[in-house]
Amino acid sequence: MLREIRPAIVLLLALTAITGVAYPLAMTGIAGAIFPARAQGSLIEKDGKVVGSTLIGQEFKDDKYFHGRPSATLAPDPNDSSKTVPAPYNAANSGGSNLGPTSKALADRLKEDVDRLKAENPNAAVPVDLVTTSASGLDPDISPEAAEFQVPRVAKARNMPEASLKQLVASNTEGRWLGLIGEPRVNVLALNLALDRAAAK
Repeated sequence: MLREIRPAIVLLLALTAITGVAYPLAMTGIAGAIFPARAQGSLIEKDGKVVGSTLIGQEFKDDKYFHGRPSATLAPDPNDSSKTVPAPYNAANSGGSNLGPTSKALADRLKEDVDRLKAENPNAAVPVDLVTTSASGLDPDISPEAAEFQVPRVAKARNMPEASLKQLVASNTEGRWLGLIGEPRVNVLALNLALDRAAAK
């Protein structure tokens, strides 16, 4: 019987060593050598301290900062572990809200968000990515239109000219990859850090 089981055990151990140990270590080493910043999580530093990642969004509530897409991620309620509470950009619980087009809760939230944004900038159409959540809930980017929509609010809060903020948005806009793939986008954290540097000057 051992003679029949032995090849299966040897194959299991060999494949575990190859696919579970050797391959992941090799890929991690190659990624670290070729793309060191990306392999470490695409972290962003300010004054020598890590303030975030270009891959995971953050919540900015202050009017003097650009805001990202809404996030539908949740976390356990500290008062009742059987319930959850909103926890924007919670990377430990990535996911969307799963609310469908017939959901009254979704329709009410969208109307409230659109009304709030319309009051902020009544002369422009509200970009869809400022009121809809992404599938991951962690989207770090917004469209250039969403960033430009927020320029009047940020300019007023910082007492800065709108033209300089529009130029800042344009200089922080990333184009399509290879000119073909994806959409133009603005990383919110990178834009806000550039905004702080510009305001300091």
